[in-house]
Amino acid sequence: MKEESVTKFDEIRPLTNDEVGEAIEGLIASEDFERAFRYIKPDLEWKDFSKLMCTFRTKEEFKAVLAYDVVMMVARNTTFSLTVSGRSRLPEGHVPCTFISNHRDIVLDAAFLNVMLYDVGYGMTQVAIGDNLLISPWIEKLVRLNNSFIVKRGVSGRQQLEASALLSAYIHHTIKETKESVWIAQREGRAKDSDDKTQNSILKMLNMGGDKDIVSNLMELNIVPVAISYEFDPCDFLKAQEFQQKRDNPDFIKSKRDDLLNMETGILNNKGRVHITIGSPVNSHLSQLDKDMDKNELYSLIATIIDKEIYKHYRFYPCNYVAYDMLTNTGRFSSNYGLKDKKQFESYLQGQLDKIVCPHKDEAYLRTKILEMYTNPLKNHLLHGAGS
Repeated sequence: MKEESVTKFDEIRPLTNDEVGEAIEGLIASEDFERAFRYIKPDLEWKDFSKLMCTFRTKEEFKAVLAYDVVMMVARNTTFSLTVSGRSRLPEGHVPCTFISNHRDIVLDAAFLNVMLYDVGYGMTQVAIGDNLLISPWIEKLVRLNNSFIVKRGVSGRQQLEASALLSAYIHHTIKETKESVWIAQREGRAKDSDDKTQNSILKMLNMGGDKDIVSNLMELNIVPVAISYEFDPCDFLKAQEFQQKRDNPDFIKSKRDDLLNMETGILNNKGRVHITIGSPVNSHLSQLDKDMDKNELYSLIATIIDKEIYKHYRFYPCNYVAYDMLTNTGRFSSNYGLKDKKQFESYLQGQLDKIVCPHKDEAYLRTKILEMYTNPLKNHLLHGAGS
């Protein structure tokens, strides 16, 4: 990376390899980091772990050994399976891509994609992460060591414009100059009802770093949609609880403690089967668009192209079909599950509802919100993705 570029992007970029040693020393000295790591690996010998950490000289070593091992351990402990399909759709020659996916889990969406890409020899991506999640200094150090770049949230007006321009310039720089792929969610924050839609604002931000027209600027980023399908979302009850909190108090805002709880819950609890499908690069579609179209219409059309590719490639499980039939009070998908599947999901649903603690708990409303989370991907697939 050129020296002037390092300076320009200092606020948001990952660490450089020259900074790895100092970051690792800081992490090892952090009691909060040790506590968090012991939470994931209770049998951890801290001395041995510290020695291992000190052997890493580059981000690549850290990611390929430690980060990879931790993510695969999470997968072994909390998933029935972690699988990938669509590898043949990856551009030949390891062309750097901008992977845009639906967003279920704060930490694991990109982490699972990265280990799957690493396994097929494509290389891990740089990952966009919101600064609202950097709730401790050690977390920021860790994510930047793990090749994440920072998305500034909670700024407004001119500051937001400047932050978006810098972020976009960094993504274009990473794809075109440092030749690394990046991952970014299709929207700011998770789609808590699983009604996945690419936000025009994300595409507008991605366009800002180019010096051509909208279509050409986005084509330079080699956008590849990715569909991530979790059988069970460990945070479904927390998302439902937040829906009621916002319904009852429109001014409700999650605290940093809430964000931490969501991260912990997502990482440590059962997800069942997890499948990642790499979609087709969208450049062939973008090249056919009218570059002189109204800008907002053009962004909406590009968002729809990305969404359709995600909807088409969801993986569905019995719980999705059961939830659809429960929510619609029909038996439309009764051939896709058995009585045992239905009883298991009903039991799971009640167990998640029982975890919710909030004033004036509205169980009927909460039940509906969780059912929607498991139904919306199927609805979108049927309406917009199947056969498209």
